[in-house]
Amino acid sequence: MIRGFASLFDIDLKEARLQSPTDYKTFNEFFTRELKPQSRPIDNLDNGLCSPVDGCVSQIGSIKSGQIFQAKGFEYTALDLLGGRTSDAEAFDDGAFATLYLSPRDYHRIHMPADAKLQSMHYVPGRLFSVAPHTVRTVPRLFARNERVVAIFDCAAGKLAMVLVGAINVAAIETVWAGLITPPTAQQIKHLDYSPDQQIELKKGDEMGRFNMGSTVILLMQRGTSWHSSLQEGSSVRMGELIGEFQ
Repeated sequence: MIRGFASLFDIDLKEARLQSPTDYKTFNEFFTRELKPQSRPIDNLDNGLCSPVDGCVSQIGSIKSGQIFQAKGFEYTALDLLGGRTSDAEAFDDGAFATLYLSPRDYHRIHMPADAKLQSMHYVPGRLFSVAPHTVRTVPRLFARNERVVAIFDCAAGKLAMVLVGAINVAAIETVWAGLITPPTAQQIKHLDYSPDQQIELKKGDEMGRFNMGSTVILLMQRGTSWHSSLQEGSSVRMGELIGEFQ
């Protein structure tokens, strides 16, 4: 099964720490495979933001009046996306967003775009629509309706939100500090705030979580962040490369 999947999606196992399909005990172990050290150099610009994932840009731009652009004719609110806490959403008024899609062929661990300290985590129950490009163009408010995990950090740029969006066939969403978050699914939003003495700090490039099947990560940044002009819908990104800068 691993050989067939790797061939179908043209996966380069030479980048992986374990390079033979027989090295993996389960399909999921292969799907969340670790890359070889130094295979993804991490940008070291002090005010730079690096891509948290391998994938492609679904949309990228500014948050306008609390609205985030999904696709032509579709928007959703930062408030809905982040789980309904007004104080969280207001921090990103007139800020910037980047929606990054991970296809089945991509590396599925998620890394930090900047040095940051964890402030809160929210589990938001929801649907499991596909997040493939054709679905994003046809399902209104898709990312604010699907199950997701929201992590909010403090960093040198101010507040940083990383939203890990579930999707059809996504078996699990994990973070390095909390382990497996879903499944099991729940019926209510769960908010968890981290006190200063817990000191959950991650460096740029550190792993922060993973998907056990393909999905989407949405970054929200406060005002003052600018994305590189070369990035647009459909642009490929690799974990660790510079994608934006903050003032």
